[in-house]
Amino acid sequence: MKKLFNTNFNQEGLHFMLLVLRVAIAAFMLVHGYQKLQYLTSGAPIEFMDFLGMGTTASLALAVFAEFFCSILILIGLGTRLAVVPLIVTMLIAIFMVHAADAFEKKELACHYLVVYLFLFVTGSGKYSIDHIISRNLSKRRH
Repeated sequence: MKKLFNTNFNQEGLHFMLLVLRVAIAAFMLVHGYQKLQYLTSGAPIEFMDFLGMGTTASLALAVFAEFFCSILILIGLGTRLAVVPLIVTMLIAIFMVHAADAFEKKELACHYLVVYLFLFVTGSGKYSIDHIISRNLSKRRH
């Protein structure tokens, strides 16, 4: 019963779950990003929300950059804290602009993604990542 309410962290378990979370959320978002990448490169007329007044093509390209390319970085754990920033912005735009007038059910998925990206922004990618290897090598050089 004591372990059930224990609030201490198992460091190895935490790092493993950061890996699972990173890989899963990146894989899920890659599906959305890949669909947008196909749409962007299809040559079809682009109908997409122009959220910054830059045009629909530029807006779609920014969404593809965030959802596809930044997800790849998160998947491998390279520059994770930096890679989640465009995704956080994308999810905020989805919640407060794209689905602003919609019921919560339409915003819920973007809210889930946002919470995970905020978590990764705070925690980083964990021990099982390229970020960790780079960090370890940089700290060896300092000594």
